[in-house]
Amino acid sequence: MILVTGGAGFIGSNLHAAWYAEGREMVVSDRLREGHKWRNLRHHPPLEVIPPEALTAWLETAPKLEAIFHLGAISATTAVDGDLVWRENVLLSQHLWRWCAARGVRFVYASSAATYGDGSAGFDDEVSTAALRRLRPLSLYGWSKHAFDLWVARQVETRAPAPPAWAGVKFFNVYGPNEYHKGGMVSVVKVKHDEVAAGGPARLFRSHRPGLADGAQMRDFIWIDDVTAALGFMLTAPHLAGLFNLGTGTARSYADLARAVCAANGVPERIDYVDMPWPLRDQYQDYTQAPMQRLRAAGFNHNFSSLEDGVSSYIQNYLRRNDPYK
Repeated sequence: MILVTGGAGFIGSNLHAAWYAEGREMVVSDRLREGHKWRNLRHHPPLEVIPPEALTAWLETAPKLEAIFHLGAISATTAVDGDLVWRENVLLSQHLWRWCAARGVRFVYASSAATYGDGSAGFDDEVSTAALRRLRPLSLYGWSKHAFDLWVARQVETRAPAPPAWAGVKFFNVYGPNEYHKGGMVSVVKVKHDEVAAGGPARLFRSHRPGLADGAQMRDFIWIDDVTAALGFMLTAPHLAGLFNLGTGTARSYADLARAVCAANGVPERIDYVDMPWPLRDQYQDYTQAPMQRLRAAGFNHNFSSLEDGVSSYIQNYLRRNDPYK
């Protein structure tokens, strides 16, 4: 049996869908609340949904687990309650690490590309305190993920008890179905599709950096099916231990993304540029790209989808259909 925290969320529910199709037994820890988040699990109900506040008690009498995939977190980059974020993103992660170490259970947890800050220190996923201390996250969310990465690095360097296999996954810009509950944190692909499908232009932020053209800001956008393929590899990979970037390894511009959205909707290219709000400018990354050497060296040989193919799959197979859920 596998426990997936955040299993009703975006990445968690897609992972649950993939493993449900394979017949794996899974339990989910998450809050469904009163909105439509439950729909992320409608086509593949879990064996059990455990409220996060009940998770620690549940683990005391839990059946034998093969692995914990800890994807639950307060993930909004606009989060401001530092005490809450520390408790949910750091203390719970530490508890699950120790639990897995004591019981010999594989542990995979969600880190984030937000730990890299503005990218000026690079995007190296080396798991050492020396390397990690060079990073300067720009948001409370990124800082909390960075704090746990540092804690893990210290456990490794001091030879403290560790799970028999483990990975911290630095997700880059993931897009795909089941993200609809995320509000303002939904992917740019979904936002641009909604604009274009409504008959308007795709609106992008103007560049506020000298020498950088409007729409030339770049991200490593990764299609959700490629993410679940990587997580599936981590479920069984031997001798797994480390931080691992998870992007495609190729940065693409926002203008490229807008063009792909227009093409997938069958409409002529139309892009308008608007000023970036001042509060975003100090937290904005103009460029991200995931070096993928460490995950490749661990044995992951998957071929990633191109931006155009991923955007087309998302729009044609989900967003333009009556039921957009996986």
